[in-house]
Amino acid sequence: MALAIDAGNSKTDVVLVSTDGRLLGSARGGGFQPPVVGTARAVDTLAPLVTTALAKAELSPPVGHLSAFLANADFPAEEEALAAEITARGWARTVSVRNDTFALLRAGLPDDGEPVGVAVVCGAGINCVGLGRGGATARFPSVGRISGDWGGGAHLADEALWSAARAEDGRGARTELARALPAHFGLPTMAELIEALHLGRIPPHRRHELTPLLFTVAADGDPIARTLVARQAEEIAAMATVALHRLDLLADPTPVVLGGSVLAARHPLLHDPLTHLLSERAPKAVPHVLTTPPVLGAALATLDRTTSHPDAYARLRATYERGA
Repeated sequence: MALAIDAGNSKTDVVLVSTDGRLLGSARGGGFQPPVVGTARAVDTLAPLVTTALAKAELSPPVGHLSAFLANADFPAEEEALAAEITARGWARTVSVRNDTFALLRAGLPDDGEPVGVAVVCGAGINCVGLGRGGATARFPSVGRISGDWGGGAHLADEALWSAARAEDGRGARTELARALPAHFGLPTMAELIEALHLGRIPPHRRHELTPLLFTVAADGDPIARTLVARQAEEIAAMATVALHRLDLLADPTPVVLGGSVLAARHPLLHDPLTHLLSERAPKAVPHVLTTPPVLGAALATLDRTTSHPDAYARLRATYERGA
């Protein structure tokens, strides 16, 4: 038996998998944010989920292996600290930790042969990783503006608020966002929305509701909103192309796995320009949007370490295709 964890900024999935590919237990919780609460408290949030997944199979720890793919594990030092904290909990005899974008990549790659490909996640945040021949790896720090990042759902919501605020008070160009954003919360003006957000009358987590609204306003033709969506497509294409270049894969047909809530929605204003940009800059790339949960990739990674069962991978994938 093995445990697999996919912990993102907005949600966490824990599953228990047998070596023949059966899903024995699962649990879901909230986001995983060690930069906000600290390493130990972040791992604390995993404990009830691990307990629930094991209880469903009437098992107690330790299991054989635990593969954890965790948001905010952006540097080797963070991966090492998280691995040590998880190991100390005694949930498994061996533990491996990687950034959660690798789970998306694993889910989108074949189960045989050398794993080679690139993944870009655009959900609450944005990140990109890649695997090349001989175990080569490409990745970005993805810790915000200081590491050159632009985009992701939270960033897009903030950009929409910024543009709407300036449009209302006259510092910026006019945009329908100045009406649509406050109206979403039942407010008549951006000034009232700004005050409600600042004073906490609207909780911070509700900002994520503004990202789909941005795409709606863009689809209706608003120039400012369309510019933001176009910039997001540009950033995703840039990350994927740079990763392919670093791994010397631009000349080879290579999977580019696209995932996260923003990309999985397949908004034409984002998806179509993105695929066009990739066809220009990396014509051999083979992009595809992955809509199965990234925890599938974490679970497949446990099989990579624990099984030689010939049907295990197909059985596990079939479980998720049925909507596990």
